[in-house]
Amino acid sequence: MNFLAHLYLSGDDEEISVGNFIADHVKGRAINGFSPDIQRGIRFHRSIDQFTDSNAYIREAVEKLRPGYNKYAGVVMDMYSDHFLAANWSKWSDVTIFDYTLSRYTLLMNHYEVLPPRTQFMLQYMIKDDWLSAYAEIDGIGMALKGMSGRTSFISNMEKAANELRTDYDFYHNLFELFFPEMIAFCKNYLNGEK
Repeated sequence: MNFLAHLYLSGDDEEISVGNFIADHVKGRAINGFSPDIQRGIRFHRSIDQFTDSNAYIREAVEKLRPGYNKYAGVVMDMYSDHFLAANWSKWSDVTIFDYTLSRYTLLMNHYEVLPPRTQFMLQYMIKDDWLSAYAEIDGIGMALKGMSGRTSFISNMEKAANELRTDYDFYHNLFELFFPEMIAFCKNYLNGEK
């Protein structure tokens, strides 16, 4: 799951959404510097990642990707998942993807002062180029993967992953369709249990 899915799975709670969005930029004890609900969002993000990594459908997809992308196979599948969510948005939401992403950008900007510096820096480009809506197109995912590949310390081959998606689209899409309802159910149970 990448940015779009993490925001979507947070529901309407603003601080949980913020925490879920920033979690990858919050390390160790830095979590203690945030409000209790943002901390919940950060922990929620980590639970989503654990659930995703242990899910049989996602593991099948990651194993297929592993020969080409090694330790970045999971990252590639996370990006594919955001593509499938965005490309079929009307299946998962009654709000248009453009209205939804605008509302999330607004929410994040309303909490800009509490975002980690790395998130603040990234967010300006995310909004300018509307990354979240762009994920609906394979080319949009391809641009994101190319950018990520350029920032890795090791050879990742992620710049080639959009072609892999085009080649085996139905395989990855079918696994996502099996996985995502399980993810939604997990998140509802998690959030209800946290209250």
